[in-house]
Amino acid sequence: MPKHGKKYQEAVKAVDGSRLYDLPEAVELVKKTAPAKFDETVEVAVRLNVDVRHADQQIRGAVVLPHGIGKSKTVLVFAKGDKAKEAEAAGADFVGAEDLVEKIQGGWLGFDVAIATPDMMAVVGKLGRILGPRGLMPNPKTGTVTMDVERAVKEAKAGKINYRTDKAGIIHAPIGKVSFDAEKLQDNFKTLLSTLIKARPAAVKGTFIKSVTLSSTMGPGIKVNPQNISG
Repeated sequence: MPKHGKKYQEAVKAVDGSRLYDLPEAVELVKKTAPAKFDETVEVAVRLNVDVRHADQQIRGAVVLPHGIGKSKTVLVFAKGDKAKEAEAAGADFVGAEDLVEKIQGGWLGFDVAIATPDMMAVVGKLGRILGPRGLMPNPKTGTVTMDVERAVKEAKAGKINYRTDKAGIIHAPIGKVSFDAEKLQDNFKTLLSTLIKARPAAVKGTFIKSVTLSSTMGPGIKVNPQNISG
């Protein structure tokens, strides 16, 4: 197992692993215990009471965080004609059709978000094996296959994030940077959690959110009280 450095070991000492922290205190602690010199990303891991073997319990979607995540996203749009012009006017970094498909097939992946109009999906579908594993494939469930190109581009630029349950029923998502004000991190956290609660599958019985953990990129995990997520 890799050994953690002295800064991480010091950070761990500040966290009571047996305690469930209320949100305001958890956010302050994650800021305090971030050991790296760079501006670490603050991440949340939410363990849900779902059985992902059943399609109706696989949770996937997107949400626009009110304060973004502290990173400017490079947006690519597959579109033609007026929709291509709309994408360019909205601030898309790359706009095209078959030309972009060929470029990506050649190994280029210089973007963070891919958006497509529905009529382009027959062409974009050729990229499934390349974009799918990287979470870059346009999908109606995340609002990236749409005729409302302007809105999709602006939301992506404003801090829209995608989320989905992994094989263990956990959702991992960024909610900002350590340098963010505590209030902004709390707002982003609450927006994500309320979105997940609304996505609760009808088949789930009992407690839906089993555990919530906050951490920075290089810092220790801090358990948040799921009964008091509003802080």
